[in-house]
Amino acid sequence: MNHIFRYIAVISLFSFVVVSAKAQLLYEISGNGAKQKSYLLGTNRLVEMQFLDTIPNVFKCFSQCNKVITEFTMQDYEAISALRQAALLPDSVKLSNFYSETEYEYIDNSLRITLGMGLDKLCRMKPSYLTEMYRVELMKQWLQYDEQKSMESLFESVAAERDIPVIGLDNIGETMYMLFDREPFHWQCKELLKVIQYPENEVRQERTLRDMYLNGRLSDIAYQIEGPDNTTSISFSDYKVYCQRNKEWVKRLKPHLTQGGCFITLNAIYLGGDKGLIEQLRAAGYRVRPVNRNNLFKQQ
Repeated sequence: MNHIFRYIAVISLFSFVVVSAKAQLLYEISGNGAKQKSYLLGTNRLVEMQFLDTIPNVFKCFSQCNKVITEFTMQDYEAISALRQAALLPDSVKLSNFYSETEYEYIDNSLRITLGMGLDKLCRMKPSYLTEMYRVELMKQWLQYDEQKSMESLFESVAAERDIPVIGLDNIGETMYMLFDREPFHWQCKELLKVIQYPENEVRQERTLRDMYLNGRLSDIAYQIEGPDNTTSISFSDYKVYCQRNKEWVKRLKPHLTQGGCFITLNAIYLGGDKGLIEQLRAAGYRVRPVNRNNLFKQQ
C-alpha cells in the first residue's frame, strides 16, 4: 500500500506547481446596505501560505479590513482547553464495548504504527477525535501537510498580533458539537474503523479536494463531498450539516457586513455549490464577485 501513497504524494506536489496560478478563491462582498466592502477567502489547510502570493490582491484586501471573521477563533485559549475536555469520553463509556476483540486490536495496532500511541493511552478519547488525529497524520505523511506552514490560520494569527479583532462564527458549544457530537456515537466508532481500514480513500479524497482548490473550483469541491461515491469521513451527512450552518452564518454575518471592512477566511468546503455560503450570501441580497487585478477597489 505504501507505493500507492507515494504515487499520490508525487502527483499532488506536481499538481500544486502546475495549477496554482489559476486559482480564484477571493471574493468581494458588497451591497445590501453595506457601508463598505468586505472580502471572503476560501482556504485549504493542506496548502502552504506561500500559495497566497498567487491569489491577486489578497494582502491588499486584508490591509483594507478592520476585523477578521473565521469559523472558530483559535486564539481563545480557554475555548481550546474546553475543546480538549470535550474530546474525552464520559467515564461510563468504554470504547472497547463498541468493537469486537479483533477490531479493537486492529485499531490499537494501527494507531501505534501511525500515531506512536495505542489505545492504552487513547481509549479515553472520543472516536471522532481519534479519527481526526489519524487523518491528520495521514496528511502529514502522504500529502506533506505542515501545520506551521499552512495557510489556514495565517490571517487570524496576523490579526491577533496586530490587535485586529478576530471573530468566530461559531461559539464554543457549537464548535464542540461540530467536532465531536454531530454524528451518533456508534457511527463515530464505525467511521474510525473504516478510516483505519481504508486510509487510501481519505488520502485520495483530500488530494482531490486540494487539486480542486488550487484550481479555484469551489463548486466542484461541494459536489465532490456531497456525491454518492464519497465514502470518506467527510461525506453527504456532513455536507447537509454544513449547508444548514451556512444559513445561520449569513444571519450572523449581517451586522458585520453592514458595517463592512470584514476579512472572512473559511475552509473552501463551505463556500461552493448551490447551497454554499457564496450562494447563500447572494440569496440574502449581497453582491459577491471574484476579486482580480482589474476590479479591486472600484466604486462600491
